[in-house]
Amino acid sequence: MSRFVHDGVEIAFIDQGQGAPVVLVHGFASNKETNWVGPSWTATLTGAGYRSIALDNRGHGASSKLYEPAAYVPSAMAEDVLALLDHLGLPRADVMGYSMGARIAAHLALAHPHRVRSAVFGGLGIRLVEDGGVGGPQSANLIAEGLEAPSLVQVTDPTARQFRSFAEQTHSDLQALAACMRGSRQPLSRTEVAAIAVPLLVAVGGKDAIAGSAEELAALVPGAKALVIPDRDHMLAVGDKTFKAGVLEFLKNRP
Repeated sequence: MSRFVHDGVEIAFIDQGQGAPVVLVHGFASNKETNWVGPSWTATLTGAGYRSIALDNRGHGASSKLYEPAAYVPSAMAEDVLALLDHLGLPRADVMGYSMGARIAAHLALAHPHRVRSAVFGGLGIRLVEDGGVGGPQSANLIAEGLEAPSLVQVTDPTARQFRSFAEQTHSDLQALAACMRGSRQPLSRTEVAAIAVPLLVAVGGKDAIAGSAEELAALVPGAKALVIPDRDHMLAVGDKTFKAGVLEFLKNRP
């Protein structure tokens, strides 16, 4: 594992393999190992001849923990990814994000399209534009409160309980995650999404109630493709073989 500092924030990352670089941006309450190493994404990409680079987002994993929601706006988190490209001397890379990571990838593609060769939005469909994901601001606040609760047994909201349980499994800093949940939920407008000008694949589980429709989001972006991962929900879609095969096919055929 390597580290660098951007804007006073220490970012941890791993860098494996050779070939065209693919930067992996994990989801909320996850980390590079849980989202990408454990489900064999890094092995899949390096085995296919790509350079696999995965970071811990601010507030997650081995990166710096911040406790103000304003520190987690998606545009700031996207600049961390850009700083990683600069740190590694990469003019551009394919960028794949999952859930919150897909939101970060969207902001990166909009702000710096010349640095993003292509983008994969995994685990985030039309809710990128509808309500900021995970059921909108009300649900996001319930999740944050669930993270701040004294213990899991005191969390009664089902979605909040699911995220709290996952955060405990990943040994996350619960207070940092609560700040992240409150600060990172801003949706993009349909006009903004339509301005994404890089090759795009939107991949969502067919049973994913959190992400929203992959087809509806892809329809907003000229040339974007949608992949529905059969019989998978938000958590189980991550390591699915159909997801992996679809991404490899997309990367092989992108301009």
